[in-house]
Amino acid sequence: MSTSPQDAFQEEVRQNIRGLMADKDVQALSRVWMREITPYKYAYNFTWMGRPIIQFPQDMLALQEIVWKVQPDLIIETGIAHGGSLIYSASLLQLLNGNGKVLGIDIDIRPHNKEAILAHPLAHRIEMLEGSSISDEMAETVRKRAEGCKSVLIILDSNHTHEHVLKELQIYAPLCTTGSYVIVYDTLVEDMPAHLQPTDRPWGLGNNPKTAVHEYLKSTERFVIDKELQAKLLLTVAPDGWLKCIQ
Repeated sequence: MSTSPQDAFQEEVRQNIRGLMADKDVQALSRVWMREITPYKYAYNFTWMGRPIIQFPQDMLALQEIVWKVQPDLIIETGIAHGGSLIYSASLLQLLNGNGKVLGIDIDIRPHNKEAILAHPLAHRIEMLEGSSISDEMAETVRKRAEGCKSVLIILDSNHTHEHVLKELQIYAPLCTTGSYVIVYDTLVEDMPAHLQPTDRPWGLGNNPKTAVHEYLKSTERFVIDKELQAKLLLTVAPDGWLKCIQ
């Protein structure tokens, strides 16, 4: 049986990714690059449709691939900040041309950010909830909101302490549907040298999203780390944070 051009291309891509996974020099260079740009707050440099997104372009592209594949009718995001991530998710859902919505959760939605998000052309795709993402009340509200959804994607990007992220995983990961993802941002904190650890935040080495991810994965067989995805990105704020739901 002859191989179609599309299959041949996809196999070439898979081989490229396997090569990247095995190339320790390339992996090391990527870590050096991430380390060197950290003092300059590289992720702050970008906007999406007018709102600061505070994400790496590589991670945005990965999310686009996931959304197209998963076709979620609900994206749950913890952490709103300026709202760029909500707008980005909403724009991807708009392209799917379905009824998908983004549910954003933050303990403190700044009035000027809320006003800008509500005035955005994609506001009809967005719902915002103010309160702690790990409170019992919020957990129940979101659980009810997810009822009946065929495909649910989770993005965790709020308080980055081990305890908080672990609790978010325990609350929201069960809402993730098979084949979809839980994306845990800023697991990179664990990989940064001591002199680049935040001094004005409660998280740091040994106490961050990556430590929470590995703790959570001990308690479940529903998720695996998508190593191929992060290998092809090379540059990501979420190493070991791309969790694919396999059951």
